[in-house]
This record gives sequence, structure tokens and C-alpha cells, in this order.
Amino acid sequence: MYKRILVPVDGSETSTRALVAALQLAREGGGQVRVLHALDELAYLTGYEYSGDLLKIARDYANKVLTDAMEVAKSSGVPADSLLADTPGRRLGDVVTDEAKSWDADLVVVGTHGRRGLSRALLGSGAEQVIRMSPVPVLSVRGVQPA
Repeated sequence: MYKRILVPVDGSETSTRALVAALQLAREGGGQVRVLHALDELAYLTGYEYSGDLLKIARDYANKVLTDAMEVAKSSGVPADSLLADTPGRRLGDVVTDEAKSWDADLVVVGTHGRRGLSRALLGSGAEQVIRMSPVPVLSVRGVQPA
């Protein structure tokens, strides 16, 4: 089945659900998971680069996201590692695509918020970028919808 599963995480409940799904697949298939966090693409969207304190805050948050995700992975017993893509200004789809190729992933698992309409148009969708650009199959895990 899938032996090398890449999971981009952002600290949201939805990305944690994607991580749990990836860990389950890896456990069942004897695979491993790589947890990836890409620094926010704010610079890409606004045209402004991170600098000084803002970049430090972004890196500190990224490290916390990866630490939290690795705690989930460790508790599952599935072999896992993590990677911080410290390339502010790049789109998530590009970062995930490059890592999927270089790590030789055979599946990417992403969380999606399921936004529609104006909120999707304004906020974009990192999951959609990944789905459109990925060189390997993508499993999209939907977040819990509010009642």
C-alpha cells in the first residue's frame, strides 16, 4: 500500500485529523510519515517579506506546530519525522510538491476546511493547491463541520 506518506500541517484541528488518518494508513500498511510545515505564504500573497521579529514569531510557531504533530505521531507508534520548510514567500502547493518529489512520497494527506463561495475565493485553499499540483495521489480529510 502506501509506504511514504507526507502530511502538511498548520496546527489546526483539521490538519491534526489529516495526520491521524495518515498515521492509521501508515500503521496498517507498514509505512512511515513525514510531517511538513511550511512557513506561512503571507509574503507570497502580499508581496511583502517577513523580517525581524515577525520571522522569529513565524518560526517559533512553526516549531510548536511540528512538536505537537510529532507528539501525536510518537503516541501512534508509527515511524515519523518532521520537516520545517523555511521558505517564506512560496505557495504551499509548491512546497508540498517539491517535498513529495524529493522524499519520494507515494501519498499526500491534507486536511481541508471545506470552505465555499466568497470565503474560499478570499482565503484560497492550500489543500486545493496541493491536490492540483501533487505528483502523487492526495487524500483529502475534511474537518468537522459546525452544526
